[in-house]
Amino acid sequence: MHRPFDVLMTKINSLSVLNWHDSFTSLLKSRLTFLVPTGRFSNGKVPTDILAEELGIKPTIPAYRDPNLRQEDLLTGVTFASGGAGYVPLTTQIAGGIPLSQQLKFFEEYIEKLNGMVGQERTTFIITNSLFVIICGSNDIANNFFSLPTTQLQYNVASFTALMADNALSFARTLYQYGARRILMFGAPPIGCVPSQRTVAGGPTRDCVVRFNDACKLFNAKLSANIDGLSRTLQDTTLIYIDIYDPLLDLILNPQQYGFKVSNLGCCGTGLIEVTALCNNYTAAVCPVRSDYVFWDSFHPTETAYRNIVAKLLQRYLNRFF
Repeated sequence: MHRPFDVLMTKINSLSVLNWHDSFTSLLKSRLTFLVPTGRFSNGKVPTDILAEELGIKPTIPAYRDPNLRQEDLLTGVTFASGGAGYVPLTTQIAGGIPLSQQLKFFEEYIEKLNGMVGQERTTFIITNSLFVIICGSNDIANNFFSLPTTQLQYNVASFTALMADNALSFARTLYQYGARRILMFGAPPIGCVPSQRTVAGGPTRDCVVRFNDACKLFNAKLSANIDGLSRTLQDTTLIYIDIYDPLLDLILNPQQYGFKVSNLGCCGTGLIEVTALCNNYTAAVCPVRSDYVFWDSFHPTETAYRNIVAKLLQRYLNRFF
């Protein structure tokens, strides 16, 4: 594929997590694909890795805080993501993750390191021509709004999703002030259809949870509108809303059409509720054929599912990256 970018930065990951902060996440996945712990909440690569691979940048995106990070990696892209992060500060506090404000401080530090390596002019060129990928929102909806009665006392779904979308817009503006000019902002996926939420709130038959999905769609509509408005203001910036809701929902509702056999359970453990650290070498089994499953654990898709989604996204959005 044509290589349109030399650098890819990822700022926040939620559904697709590349997170060295949560160093405890030495998952079963580590022995399945990478052979070493990587902090990815999947059985292999996550969307930012696959995107970097497909764009010809590099095979995987390392974490900025990886103690084994090489200087040359700073020139071709890193991730500042944190597991459990959200647009709403309380969401990140619940998970014990790295808040957006701290991620931005790491980015400032990254810019200083680049300046020291290649000088200010080259650093400006790198930042301006990098592709920034922001994937966030799932944790706000699943782990904050629908999990905390105190949040629902303070907000209804309309006001909470508006808060999320406004905070997302503020974050995009801040990235712009740091020099970012190509920003991809992913919407929320259909959280009501991921295995864990079906187990917790889907009733005896584990149906998709309509109110969860409705909240995701409401947030996505507000985020898309905010991005459109900001794009009209920042004429020199490519700011794109990325719909991940429909591609993932299609995989879940029509798994056989894409070569999957199971879409309502995770591959790890019982597939009903295990997520992240609960999928480990000591307490959970793993399905024999991971590519049969849409989900790796009860919240995060498999690499095969991610590859299917990224292929659809590139087909739909790639010509807008330029």
